[in-house]
Amino acid sequence: MSAPDARPDGPLKLRVGGSTRDELRAALRAAGVQLNAYAETLLDHAVFDARDAEEVDILERDLADLGLVGGGTLPEVFDAARAHGLELCPPDTGPYLRLAMSWQENAPDSVLSAGRSPAGALKVAAAPLSDDVAYPKGFYLRVVDGRPWLRGYRCDDEYRFSFGDRFAFRVGG
Repeated sequence: MSAPDARPDGPLKLRVGGSTRDELRAALRAAGVQLNAYAETLLDHAVFDARDAEEVDILERDLADLGLVGGGTLPEVFDAARAHGLELCPPDTGPYLRLAMSWQENAPDSVLSAGRSPAGALKVAAAPLSDDVAYPKGFYLRVVDGRPWLRGYRCDDEYRFSFGDRFAFRVGG
């Protein structure tokens, strides 16, 4: 679970899986990663049971890059990404990506929860683990006041992300 020193020029090659839930949580703690309650809920899911590691290529895109200049709902974001040849990440990608992204810039504000997609957040595009609106839909990565965060978020299928919101997608598969 080593981290590159700088943002890659192309897709980030990321190892996902291969760690137990306890090993993953210990690595997050050792890296000083802060978690919110939604992230903790997601980490408790069975998808975080140990599995064989796989290497995935990750690419960041904002909604405007995907042609969603008016923003879009999560289903629209996922559909637009597929139309651009991108795929959803494995559902356990979030913590591994947080550990790898040592170069993520500090968010422009310190607001942690405002009922909207926070500034400077990178959402991990992965299929939701539950259809329940009260259950977190996925992870986002953010650095606030110099501290890395792995946060879970909730939204329904009507919530509209803005054109500048950034997502991490899998390239190829």
